[in-house]
Amino acid sequence: MIRAYLIPYLWAAGAVTLLPLFLAAIAAGRKDGTAGLAAINRVIDAVNTGIGRTIAWFALFMVLLQTAIVVARYAFGLGSVFAQEAMLYLHGTLFLAGAAYTLLKDGHVRVDILYRAAPPAAKEWINLTGAYLMLFPVAILLFFVSFPYVAQSWANFEGSRETSGIEAIFLLKSMILVFAALLYLQGLSLVAQGLLRLLGRAPLPADDARRV
Repeated sequence: MIRAYLIPYLWAAGAVTLLPLFLAAIAAGRKDGTAGLAAINRVIDAVNTGIGRTIAWFALFMVLLQTAIVVARYAFGLGSVFAQEAMLYLHGTLFLAGAAYTLLKDGHVRVDILYRAAPPAAKEWINLTGAYLMLFPVAILLFFVSFPYVAQSWANFEGSRETSGIEAIFLLKSMILVFAALLYLQGLSLVAQGLLRLLGRAPLPADDARRV
């Protein structure tokens, strides 16, 4: 249940979400009015690309660490709570911080009924509608509902329940907020790119399959 004090913040976040629409309105009367949309698209994509390419290395670290854990356990009879928890940290960070990059690269699963056969412009409208009706509300809700949960963990500097575990659960829980924020920003980028295409300032790819 959403606490009453969170509602104004949700409204404020929703107002920020409308920024690309205001920029698009300005663009209607100015030749260079889409510069703001292009900047939003470019900067957010660059940020999520950098994060995604960095986080991708976590997959390799997970494989190496899991191999070391198995070899140590079954070949030498050794176990490490710290190493096992490190796997959880790597796994959680990989998926939470990499979700926005996956959206950027069109890697999420789509249950496609009409999208594939739709004209390019119709696909852009579907993406815009999906962003405003589903992506933004979910990201905003997740962020503000999770914030007290994460804040409480930070207040106590929550650590592992195991004596030899990683004393940084508060950092792992913070990835929930990172996930919501990055996904929200990537949604803004997709909306900005879609508006540029619909305004004729960027080409409409015939095989566009971006997911929202």
